[in-house]
Amino acid sequence: MTAPALRPRLLGRSAVNLVVGVSVLYTVLPMLWLILAASKDRDALFGSDLFSAKGFSFLKNVGDLFSMDGGIYGRWYLNSLLYAVVGAAISSLVSIACGYAFDKYRFRHKEKLFGLVLAAVMVPQTVLALPLYLMASGTGLVNTFWAVFIPVLFNPFGVYLGRIFSQGYVPGEVLEAARIDGASELKMYRKVALRMLAPGVVTIFLFQLTAIWNNFFLPMVMLSDQKLYPVSLGLYSWNSSASVSPEYYPVVIMGSLLAVIPLVLAFALLQRFWRSGLTAGAVK
Repeated sequence: MTAPALRPRLLGRSAVNLVVGVSVLYTVLPMLWLILAASKDRDALFGSDLFSAKGFSFLKNVGDLFSMDGGIYGRWYLNSLLYAVVGAAISSLVSIACGYAFDKYRFRHKEKLFGLVLAAVMVPQTVLALPLYLMASGTGLVNTFWAVFIPVLFNPFGVYLGRIFSQGYVPGEVLEAARIDGASELKMYRKVALRMLAPGVVTIFLFQLTAIWNNFFLPMVMLSDQKLYPVSLGLYSWNSSASVSPEYYPVVIMGSLLAVIPLVLAFALLQRFWRSGLTAGAVK
């Protein structure tokens, strides 16, 4: 191949590498700043002296974080784990079951109902906050754990993904063989289909875990008791107080760093299932 012919290919490869490099920096630099800022005391933080060895107080910031306001950050962290982990687990199972039903069964107005599911995917969650608040108020659930937990159990996008996964992972022939062997529909789903759909369950779980963990507006609307706050809302309340009480700044930054850890661990431990789940339906 001649040099003029190689030049466009090299330029294209350089452009791709440049875009990838910029994307990596855009992703990594905020995280690097967060790690460095979390290890500094208040004076070093305000002095923008992040890259020097002065003002290192990582362990002190951790201690201050878990002792501030009576150690309420630990309560917020447990609340977020409960909302996100348990909520995402139940939501993923509900979504995959609904998607499986839409894919494998015939029932009246099936496609019209699925169209409503797709329409619900396009509705921003902030738009639903006020109707959900009015419904929770009517049932006496405002300012309770259930006001935040119940709405996150139902995810239209998860139902859509569940149908895609069912189409890609569960052959109809396998289900017919299970029916011939005398398996009931519930047993067939639990023993056969659900095992095949494991990558889909994990993928939906990770998407929902991230959404619930970062959920802010719904808890802000529903909750007034700080003991029920998730980490996102708790750190926001501390950050609002930092303008009056600057001692909150280091603990807010440290709290933000610790709040990232569960998501990083979840994606690191489950990435094998997640990556295989993203290829659902790609190969027939």
